[in-house]
Amino acid sequence: MVPKRYVLFGTLAALLAVLHACTMDRATSKGAINLGPTPLKLSYPAWAADSAHKPDIPYDNPTTVEGVALGRRLFYEKALSHDGSMSCASCHIQAHAFSDPRRFSSDVHDGGAPRTSMALMNLAWSHFFFWDARAHSLELQAFEPVTAHQEMFNAWPEAIQRLKERPGYEAQFQAAFGTMLFDSLHVVYALAQFERTLISFDSPFDRFHYGCDSTALTPTEQRGMALYFGKAHCADCHELPVFQDHAVINIGLDSIPTDKGMGARTGKAWHVGRFKTPTVRNCEVSAPYMHDGRFATLEEVVDFYMDDVHLNTPNFDDHMFAWKLGVVELDQAERADLVAFLKALTDTTFLNDPSLSDPNAVGHH
Repeated sequence: MVPKRYVLFGTLAALLAVLHACTMDRATSKGAINLGPTPLKLSYPAWAADSAHKPDIPYDNPTTVEGVALGRRLFYEKALSHDGSMSCASCHIQAHAFSDPRRFSSDVHDGGAPRTSMALMNLAWSHFFFWDARAHSLELQAFEPVTAHQEMFNAWPEAIQRLKERPGYEAQFQAAFGTMLFDSLHVVYALAQFERTLISFDSPFDRFHYGCDSTALTPTEQRGMALYFGKAHCADCHELPVFQDHAVINIGLDSIPTDKGMGARTGKAWHVGRFKTPTVRNCEVSAPYMHDGRFATLEEVVDFYMDDVHLNTPNFDDHMFAWKLGVVELDQAERADLVAFLKALTDTTFLNDPSLSDPNAVGHH
């Protein structure tokens, strides 16, 4: 005689099998089972990542096809701003390496220090964000502009409600994150995913240096390259492969900094005048330069480093040791060569990549 418990277990197993079969029938009748968003691997050359420079993808926000598509739409979404007039792309314009050609992107309402919009590229290689390094992830960075008084000046509940009222967003959030009940966290996760795809490693310099194309740089640009990595000491801070380091430094812009930079955030005296080192990739199109946009041309930037660095500024960085020694000198011809090389860091493919442009624009998908 079969024990009752075995009969019970057999009955339960049979019932579960029937339920599973019904579930599979329903799933297959509607098409393939939804396995969640599609993983997306960032596309970049092998030389762009090494032990010291490698993309950082947070474990809780992996890059996906659906997340990037949503983030791209949100990057160009003006409904995030208070009056519907601004999006992220209003101050980060693709043709200008996702920077703003205006010195200041908006009027300053709260008495804060005016700063120019940073160019956006190769952000997965960065360890912190904003000029004063106050955000330690792209997700944290993306929270601020929506509510910032100087930027979009909106409230997150209002922004979320507007997105829910626009066609397609609920379906996109469902596809990207498995929920239609999305909130600000989902928005910034999607924005960060898209921004990590803003990858630029295809300049004439890259083709010359990494691709071994001896025709990619002119003789003038090659002389400028030798200066950049040599006596001009540019590479002391703007190093390969991303042409920036992970530092927040005082480069001697002013004897007494009017904008305290990182020091304004931390309140520490030794942080005064320190700003994040920006990349010089695509610098030909990302004017104006420095945190306050004080220089309109690359020639002005080079002249500053040759003639006007304030060695007496508090917290003048040790990274600028060559300037302390007084060994950084270029004549006018050398300065022109250096500027020519800096322009050879322009990645026209990146600047014109349709997959990074406004998905709502005519002819763009």
